[in-house]
Amino acid sequence: MDAAIQKTFDDAKKIVFLTGAGVSTASGIPDFRSANGLYTQNRNAEYYLSHRYFVSDPDGFYEFCKKNLYFPDAKPNIIHQKQAALTQQDRAVVITQNIDNLYEEAGTKHLIDFHGNLFHVYCEKCHETVPISEYLKSRLHQKDNGPLRPDVVLYDEGIKQENIINSVNAMQQADLVVIVGTSMKVYPFAGLLDYRNSEAKVIAINQQLLQFPFEFQMVQADATKFFKELKV
Repeated sequence: MDAAIQKTFDDAKKIVFLTGAGVSTASGIPDFRSANGLYTQNRNAEYYLSHRYFVSDPDGFYEFCKKNLYFPDAKPNIIHQKQAALTQQDRAVVITQNIDNLYEEAGTKHLIDFHGNLFHVYCEKCHETVPISEYLKSRLHQKDNGPLRPDVVLYDEGIKQENIINSVNAMQQADLVVIVGTSMKVYPFAGLLDYRNSEAKVIAINQQLLQFPFEFQMVQADATKFFKELKV
């Protein structure tokens, strides 16, 4: 671990982690946009994950989600664990694009699931929350036969206003922004960088080289190795 980077973390009082699929690949969850990812292998994936498809073919939507989105054996890795530890010290907020529930399992205290969470399931008829185990058995609510759905942002749906407001507030208050495992190309998530505190330092930890129109430090490395070495 570079001593200067470690000192930057040690000195930071309000860290924001902006994270994406690269954080969960080490837990065995594939990056949907990679060469072998779901979106590459299935050109219709975005349609199958749209609200339009959910309404027009609920059975097809349900089967597609169960087959492609749930990884029950996945566990939090060192990246989730170290970031969670910093949130437990009230020194960090995690804003993630991931919907896999691993940050919750790691005990992350200050967390914004920007695109929702697959493991939060509710009935569209009565709005009652149901356990994930019930959803994986049937797409209909046992209580009233209403359609169940995971609380995630589908294509052709908007981001929850609360998540946008809380994310923008966190960005404006941060003295250190750390980008991990994401190319920051998916909007509106990528647009959060426009709201960063102008005094905040920015570090990007990613396998691929990233470019931004502002000053930042690029750490082109495996994020699991970086976080193993980071002292929190």
